Amino acid sequence: MSWELPPLGAIRVFEAAARLGSFTKAAEELGMTQSAASYQIKVLEERAGTPLFIRKTRQIALTEAGQQLAPHASGAFSALADAWVATKGGATGVLSVTTMGTFASNWLAVWLGTFQLMHPDLAVKVDTSSRLVDFGREAMDIGIRTGTGKWPGLTAHYLFKADYTPMLSPKLAESVGGICHPEDLYKVALCGPNDPWWKIWFEAAGVPFDPARVIPGPALGGQAYDAMAALTDKGAAILTQNLYSALLAKGQLMKPFDIVGSDGDGYWLVHLESRRNVPKIKVFRDWVLAQTADIREQEARQT
Repeated sequence: MSWELPPLGAIRVFEAAARLGSFTKAAEELGMTQSAASYQIKVLEERAGTPLFIRKTRQIALTEAGQQLAPHASGAFSALADAWVATKGGATGVLSVTTMGTFASNWLAVWLGTFQLMHPDLAVKVDTSSRLVDFGREAMDIGIRTGTGKWPGLTAHYLFKADYTPMLSPKLAESVGGICHPEDLYKVALCGPNDPWWKIWFEAAGVPFDPARVIPGPALGGQAYDAMAALTDKGAAILTQNLYSALLAKGQLMKPFDIVGSDGDGYWLVHLESRRNVPKIKVFRDWVLAQTADIREQEARQT
């Protein structure tokens, strides 16, 4: 299919002049001289075969033909601008994200700056809470949750497993002669000693969990706090390994074993299905999935 269209540049000048009521103001907005703007209008009028403006002293007015064309020109450029923003992945405004404190402090805090540099016109507002937000009633765009990926009314995108393993500082491990066998963990304090993850992990390691042998460490009620206790040599913490890769890579924490415990849960990005194509949701979703792709590929190779 083909269309008979005038030069896009001439239409752009016409739209600006019609909106601003001045060739001079249109030229200033578009970064061209007044004579160049006038020439583009002349080209357009020649193509149309009729005047589009009535030239008066120090002012212009649209002719009947110009009045018919002006709203369509403005609408076309507005639609084109919206389509272009969506195409290039642009988004503006505020994106509200609800997630747990652990994910916010150990994943978003590490990577979010990269996203903001890519999308400077989109401000990300993070709400940290363990409760499940009602997306139908609350002003939230995206959630990061742990579970099996089944939440009524929401589309869920899998990020990575929520498997966990013991971690501690190299200094603490060295102070007890190293952690070489699962039983060696009984030589150091265990953060969150009543956390059921400890029992699951010891069983996965083939060693019965014996609460009587545990040296109770800080019980702070959350991974982020347990990790801080581990970083400051207060004990070993049972942590989701995919959230602490940066600290492991820097040597601030170590995981003595490749053995992991699992309750079957994973981390998921969720949003309302009806809002899947909202630009700000789309760009953040695509970015998070791209940032976590390597983890999913590694998981696939291990299965």
